[in-house]
Amino acid sequence: MPAVTTPHVYVHRAGDRLKTRVSWLDSKHSFSFGHHYDPDNTHHGLLLVNNDDTVLPDAGFETHPHKDMEIVTWVLRGSLVHQDSIGHSGIIYPGLAQRMSAGKGIMHSEKNDSWRIRDDDQKHEPVHFVQMWVVPDEGGLTPGYEQLEVDNELLTGGLVPIASGMSAYKDHAAIRINNKNAAMHVARVVPNQPISLPEAPYLHVFVAQGTAEMEGVGELYEGDAVRLTSSGGQEITSREGAELIVWEMHSRIGG
Repeated sequence: MPAVTTPHVYVHRAGDRLKTRVSWLDSKHSFSFGHHYDPDNTHHGLLLVNNDDTVLPDAGFETHPHKDMEIVTWVLRGSLVHQDSIGHSGIIYPGLAQRMSAGKGIMHSEKNDSWRIRDDDQKHEPVHFVQMWVVPDEGGLTPGYEQLEVDNELLTGGLVPIASGMSAYKDHAAIRINNKNAAMHVARVVPNQPISLPEAPYLHVFVAQGTAEMEGVGELYEGDAVRLTSSGGQEITSREGAELIVWEMHSRIGG
């Protein structure tokens, strides 16, 4: 991929995403993933995976390995239980930031939390979440896990730094990732209250819930993503409210 020299905006519509559907999983991939491969759609900046997953009750991803990847999971509805081979476990729900550093190697499972709850019908529901992978600064790190609730911070309606390795957000991001050039923000956009995108060589804006309108782009619907290069500062509004995930990246894979 050539170095970025001019601003560019590309809208990747929800309906154009690659899809994996089995009896218990509905997964939509913004980039090449698994057996879905498109050489022209492998990543943007440092973001390698942006999977929009819905997992039915009593189901989930059984224990499987990862290596040399920073994995951030953001739950939109329901709850997800995480267990890994180095003794970490946690229940992830809306408003909770979670990161797993795969490092030199880790095994973990992720399941709809309702598989453990038989006496509460309200919790026996699908879990809907977005899982994102970015490459770490270096390989072979010690695996790690971190989670923190950020629900109150999201009430402002503005962009909240959720996961970052950037020095600019050292004292503000809820959790840290092992990449000094990447930060993930979330905004629960208040109706008719604009937010402004940060300036960065690479931005990835994902509409996780609701609809929004971006300056210079137009209407965006749930599942749409906007990939920007050498850009930022655009305003985003929503008439009825929306939840946005924004990756700010100051380098790219391989460069």
